[in-house]
Amino acid sequence: MPDAKKKDRIPFRLVNNLPIIEVEINGTPLSFILDTGVKSTILFSLEAADSVQLKNTSPVTLQGLGAGGAVAALKSLSNHIKVGTAIDTRHALYVIFDSTLNFSPRMGIPIHGILGNEFFKNFIVKINYTSEVITIYNPKKYALKTCKKCEDLALNFVGMKPYISLKTASGEKQEEVKLLVDSGSSDVLWLFDKKGFIKESPKNYFKDFLGLGLSGNIFGKRTRIPKLLIGGFQLNEVSTSFPDEAAITKARYYEDRDGSLGGGFLSRFTVIFDYGNKIVRFKKNHKFNNPFNYNMSGLTLEHEGVELVKQEKQAVVNSDRLNANQSFSQNSISVTTEFQFSLVPKFVVVDVREGSPAALVGILKGDEVISINGKPSYQYKLYELVEVFSREEGKRISIEIKRNGVISKTRFYLRSVF
Repeated sequence: MPDAKKKDRIPFRLVNNLPIIEVEINGTPLSFILDTGVKSTILFSLEAADSVQLKNTSPVTLQGLGAGGAVAALKSLSNHIKVGTAIDTRHALYVIFDSTLNFSPRMGIPIHGILGNEFFKNFIVKINYTSEVITIYNPKKYALKTCKKCEDLALNFVGMKPYISLKTASGEKQEEVKLLVDSGSSDVLWLFDKKGFIKESPKNYFKDFLGLGLSGNIFGKRTRIPKLLIGGFQLNEVSTSFPDEAAITKARYYEDRDGSLGGGFLSRFTVIFDYGNKIVRFKKNHKFNNPFNYNMSGLTLEHEGVELVKQEKQAVVNSDRLNANQSFSQNSISVTTEFQFSLVPKFVVVDVREGSPAALVGILKGDEVISINGKPSYQYKLYELVEVFSREEGKRISIEIKRNGVISKTRFYLRSVF
């Protein structure tokens, strides 16, 4: 930051528990996920940002979560990057050209890249998930003050990535787990070892799509664990995912941790990262005691381009004439119908969970969603549709879909698996 500045406030947008901030690269403003789960800055979706000028490039390969293999990329050196008033004039980043690695359709808004820990290491970073503001402090001019309502935990670093130790609990049994703090994951908690939490009789889990990693789609099992202890704080009936082994073994993620904490956990706090002093601070916000929800419909939707919609618009003209005594002598009302055409988002089904309410009424992968509960789907944000599907068990969902050019209506009721 400029020498005279002690701090800077940067607004962000919270989408699916992920902080999205504006990052300017070589003069081009782009939208990035702020991600403590990666070391470096990664740029993708270049078809939407092809005016970015890249410097000093060389070919490399990257491996991340997902069942696929390594992906081809370019390493670019000496880039000018700006976040708020903070500037780096010699920033290294990685550029991925694989068109299948595109977070924008799943988020419903343009996402051009990921800003990783090279940003966090230079500042004390406070993420206020309630006000949707990130505050960065100059560590030479600011120090954390005592906070009686906070929990300060030690940060450990492996390959520049931040880890903390928490405890899972079931009955009287407690077990310490080493977890990557991953603000770029929308889930609550991932564990790589089932640790007795997954049971077949009675079955207490379901299989689901967990997310998109650098090396492809990630699938796994979802359940709840009884307790998660964060110092003196306690969360109950915590939604927890267990990714399939194929998604994590290629990236050797078993070797250095037991799992990860994502945005579904972090968004229940105001979080301060002080990498220099190896401390992370958690202060509860109003979401802390909210129940852990998940998508009970079984539908995974994606934004797939736009389509042209014809909308009817009525104009009413009321013409009143007054006589000399100010009484109405004539009233005339004219109603005209106009039409306007708009390009609106198109949402399609990209996955249907087996045995889910949506699957049981015959909704299929590839179906286009026309309306939800009588409201055109394009009037929702994609993350708002996820909230509709996660809000209330037993809620009726009336849905209109298009398949092979034919529109049909059906309905189902949100149902909890556990």
